[in-house]
Amino acid sequence: MNSQKEEVKEYYGKTLQGSDDLKTNACCCDALSVPLHVREILKNIEDEVLTKYYGCGSPIPEAVEGCTTLDLGCGTGRDVYTFSKLIGERGKAIGIDMTDEQLAVANKYIDSQAKRFGFEKTNVEFLKGEIEDLKAVNIADNSIDIVTSNCVINLATDKRNVFSEIFRVLKPGGELYFSDVFSDKRVPSLISTDPIMYGECLGGTLYFEDFRRLLCDLGFPAYSIVSVKPITIQNEEIEKKAGNIKFTSITIRVFKIKGLEDRCEDYGQIAIYKGGIPHSENCFKLDSGHAFTKNKPTSVCRNTAKILTESRFGKYFEISEEAEHFGLFPDCEQKIKAETKGCC
Repeated sequence: MNSQKEEVKEYYGKTLQGSDDLKTNACCCDALSVPLHVREILKNIEDEVLTKYYGCGSPIPEAVEGCTTLDLGCGTGRDVYTFSKLIGERGKAIGIDMTDEQLAVANKYIDSQAKRFGFEKTNVEFLKGEIEDLKAVNIADNSIDIVTSNCVINLATDKRNVFSEIFRVLKPGGELYFSDVFSDKRVPSLISTDPIMYGECLGGTLYFEDFRRLLCDLGFPAYSIVSVKPITIQNEEIEKKAGNIKFTSITIRVFKIKGLEDRCEDYGQIAIYKGGIPHSENCFKLDSGHAFTKNKPTSVCRNTAKILTESRFGKYFEISEEAEHFGLFPDCEQKIKAETKGCC
């Protein structure tokens, strides 16, 4: 294992004893940004799990009942336990982490959390391993409905392998839904090799355009931005080191669906949300640019039509057939600019 991974394990296993030990706000999530139903679940999760958990968002998507989920860099298991409650006893919530101290906390509460949720047996499993190599912990091809991660991929030393493994294990139509820190330019080695900057989720951030290109190289050019939150750092010494680099916490969803394009193309399609998604009965927000009101016909691009048809959301929508091609979907250029502006 390289020295950078050892430094990350040391930082999250021994240096940090709780969120109060963090030196910046990069790995912190605003409580008000967490959906109400998730906040209610968090109230029923062990205090130690919450106190020693670090994340920059709330990557818990909708309509997950019965799903198999995989949390990369699960830490003490806060999001795994949240999924445990939401997916129910028919589902399976898996977490993987490389830090012994974090996993010890996660495993400590497996049985008690199952009882808290009223389950006869646990639907949770924690694995020790590296997120760059999911084969090593026997995660099979096409076996996972939802892969999630909360401010961890930035800590990985081989991000291409991380995303390649994600798309290997996802089922067709499955989803990567994650929160992470991105930068508005490539991080120089002076910052990327600084143990504190790296441990604080700043030194290893992806330049957003490099992330977009990586997805394209792997055959998944379409992504959706759910939320964007600028990171203010709030540490004078670290701000000085960061210089003019701006960091942003972004929640993103990417679907493993073939044939999606890198732009929004208009084929005259209409989507009608029939309702039924838990906690989104009257309005379902797919991302920052798509909110579907129940029973209201809404124009969608080909990508969105395919996502709503071929993912787990298919049963909640009626989608019209493709008509003739009308060119780029209205406001696509503005949407692209608006999405990436959060990183600039």
